[in-house]
Amino acid sequence: MGENDIFQLLSHEYYQFTSAEKRVADFIISNGTKAQTMSISELAEATGVAEATISRFCRRLNYNGFAAFKLAIAASSASRTGLSNPLTGEVTHEDTIPSLAHKLAVSSMDAIRETEALIRPSAVQSATDALLRADKVLCMGQGGSMLMAQEAAHLFSTSFTGYFPVTDSHMQVIYASQLCQRDAILYFSYSGTTTDLMDVLRTAKTQKATIILVTRYLNSPGAAQADIVLECGSRESPLQLGSIPARVAQLYLIDILFSEVCRRDLEGCKKRRAQVADALSEKHV
Repeated sequence: MGENDIFQLLSHEYYQFTSAEKRVADFIISNGTKAQTMSISELAEATGVAEATISRFCRRLNYNGFAAFKLAIAASSASRTGLSNPLTGEVTHEDTIPSLAHKLAVSSMDAIRETEALIRPSAVQSATDALLRADKVLCMGQGGSMLMAQEAAHLFSTSFTGYFPVTDSHMQVIYASQLCQRDAILYFSYSGTTTDLMDVLRTAKTQKATIILVTRYLNSPGAAQADIVLECGSRESPLQLGSIPARVAQLYLIDILFSEVCRRDLEGCKKRRAQVADALSEKHV
């Protein structure tokens, strides 16, 4: 094992830990693969300690935060097993293209099934109500999640006015500061823990705009600030960095939300989509 192995470090420092920190260390050592995909709230619940204890524990081990700590767990787990594999679907060097394709198809289908199981009809209904009454909906995210926000803005714009993607983190805060209670934010964040997300949500809440968050973790800091939370399935390790199954899960949620909003006004939606299709027809050869 290398000198940066997190499991070796935990064993070396174990008897210097408090009783609460030992519970965290015990869980990480026994459940490294599982721990690397957990949120700080889930780890706190699993170990019976406070989230603040885990944050202090990470800093004690000289990690900047929980995300850096999880990355170290993922890297050390890969080093121990000899499978430094950043790919989803358990794709290996020995796979053929057909077996690779099958594994990835299963991963994406599993993400959809898991998301379906997490659907809360009351949350979808509340999100639909908020979108239908909003004068303006800002679609936001960071990194790969911003791609999902742009996809949502594009899809909703084929049937409704007032949907705008905002890509720059500074502009997101600026636009959020000019919202009102008749507006809404549709934010995509797999972790629900980024500082940019929290900046936007704090600003939007002061303006009384409705906040809809699409995230993997219901107990994340972002979810605590949002008015409505829609959970997406698919777990990914820190080494996978925006896996396709995670995006498939978010796309599936977008489709559910869009379909429900349209279902409330099928005739109006049909008319507006026909207008859009007619306007775009001149863009084709």
